[in-house]
Amino acid sequence: MNEDIRIHSWPCSYYLDTSKQWVSGRLSLTPVAIKFTADKTGELLVNFHLSSISEIKKESSNLIFSSLTILEKNTKHWFSSLQPNRNVVFNILEHFWREQLLSSEGAGAEAAALQSTKGKELTGLLSGSQKRLEDTAKVLHYQGEQFDNIMRGLNKIEGDMDVADRLLTELESPSWWPFSSKLWKAPLESKPKETATVSDSKNQEGIIIRIPVIITHRTDSNVKPGKLTLFASGLEISDCNSQVIHRFESKDVDDIRVHTPYEISVRQRFIGKPDTSYRLLSAKMPEAIPILEMQFSKKIQFLEDALGFVGARKSPQVDLGTSIWQAATGLLGGVVQPSSPVGGREGTDNDQVQLQKQEKISQEEAKELKQILKKLKGLALETEAELERQDEALDSITTSVDRATLNIDKQNRRIKKLT
Repeated sequence: MNEDIRIHSWPCSYYLDTSKQWVSGRLSLTPVAIKFTADKTGELLVNFHLSSISEIKKESSNLIFSSLTILEKNTKHWFSSLQPNRNVVFNILEHFWREQLLSSEGAGAEAAALQSTKGKELTGLLSGSQKRLEDTAKVLHYQGEQFDNIMRGLNKIEGDMDVADRLLTELESPSWWPFSSKLWKAPLESKPKETATVSDSKNQEGIIIRIPVIITHRTDSNVKPGKLTLFASGLEISDCNSQVIHRFESKDVDDIRVHTPYEISVRQRFIGKPDTSYRLLSAKMPEAIPILEMQFSKKIQFLEDALGFVGARKSPQVDLGTSIWQAATGLLGGVVQPSSPVGGREGTDNDQVQLQKQEKISQEEAKELKQILKKLKGLALETEAELERQDEALDSITTSVDRATLNIDKQNRRIKKLT
């Protein structure tokens, strides 16, 4: 992720201690830093890393002006006249500051980056791929359950059609026909309990991902911290106390706009009343966007500031299972020995030497990479098998719907004759 991308900026004033005066300008937030640029000179007066902050507070300057103070190492920075208001800026800055400290790239991010080896980079990359593939498998599993429910529903419809067909046959039979009253009574006992298995899919539904967010409702200027939870069937916005503010089922979402890699808006349109719209900002949003893109591929829109993010991250969706495995093995193969294929028995010891000598990958890191690749392969094969199963289910559903349509047309014609 580009560390120079601007997440948000606000007009404000900064107290310049050297000249003992307030300077108007813009306070900017990036994924890892806070900056202040003066309006008149364009000079960058403040630029420090989020991990160097020890405190963010709301204070008053001269007992009059409401201000925001940021304690960076031993320096206290004063910001005032914040727009749209101080609370909005405070909530957003505090959110990104705390997430930066909690993340693995927290206070020692810069030092750790210098010391990281190629093995750690590969492990992180493949772990991320494994997490995304696991999320994909959850969504596919839920979709598979929905297909199963549809098939059960269609089977019930076919059973009802059989009963209707017997009823019509009895009505069409002459009054003197001795077997007419027994044609349709027997199968009625095989009907029950069809809906019992369809029911509790939501209760069994697992959480794909949950991230902390800053929530803005419609065009309100106030923001509040909360959580965004992604399920296979939709998404849920809740406050800090886990009280649900709003839940969007997949069918309810009309569009999702990705404003930046850290900010999205979700909207449901209505006729004759205001739309339901929420704007969500989070330091963890880059982890949620790929899942949203997979779930709402036809409803998600990347705006100009987010196009670089999707371009750098996006990969083709075709052959989902095998492509991830091939990419992972190819990546490791390039590090192990660029000229030799990965997976063969020959040269395994040489590969280990290459791992350790050329790219400084330790034996433990190499073992961890192999374990991740093994899991990736299993997940990829399971995903591929589930996709094939769902393709077959779709074909069966299409066939059943066509058959039911023909039966309905046929029975309509028979009913017309009877009337």
